[in-house]
Amino acid sequence: MLKIGDVLDLGIPAQKFIIKKTAPETSGQSLEMEWELGPQTGGPPIHIHPHAIESYEVLQGKFDVYVNGDWKTLSVGEKVAVEKGVPHTYRNASHETTRVYNTHQPALKFDGYFEGLHTLAKRGIFKSNQMTFKAILYLSVLMTKHKDETQLVSPPYVITQVFGFIGRLLGYKV
Repeated sequence: MLKIGDVLDLGIPAQKFIIKKTAPETSGQSLEMEWELGPQTGGPPIHIHPHAIESYEVLQGKFDVYVNGDWKTLSVGEKVAVEKGVPHTYRNASHETTRVYNTHQPALKFDGYFEGLHTLAKRGIFKSNQMTFKAILYLSVLMTKHKDETQLVSPPYVITQVFGFIGRLLGYKV
């Protein structure tokens, strides 16, 4: 279980997430993290949160957010909220470190999802920022377990389900 101050290493160079508030501290209202993204760090594939709003506030540097087909660069103090079901992703395209305050509302089971990513990174499933077939299967197992929290836009969710099924058949667990 996540607790305040935990640092999640997601296996992506120069990317760490520091837990600021967990579901128990907010009575399930939110999971809140401070992200530190190294220079020229990409984010996840375009995805949606079917039942949650995700918001970002830039604390340091510049932060690019893709929301529903458009990229926007945010500077210190600027915020953006992504509504439920809206395709989005992020990146730090700048040459300096960026810090972002991130919130998922409500908390749902995002803590388990991010813990799962951290666990897979610690196991060495993600190698040198490359997406191997094994990593895709593990991520699909995790994402099908957390379909209420997050779903990829491309490939379509049905593909994630198929890969998750294959991963579970092979005994992959997160």
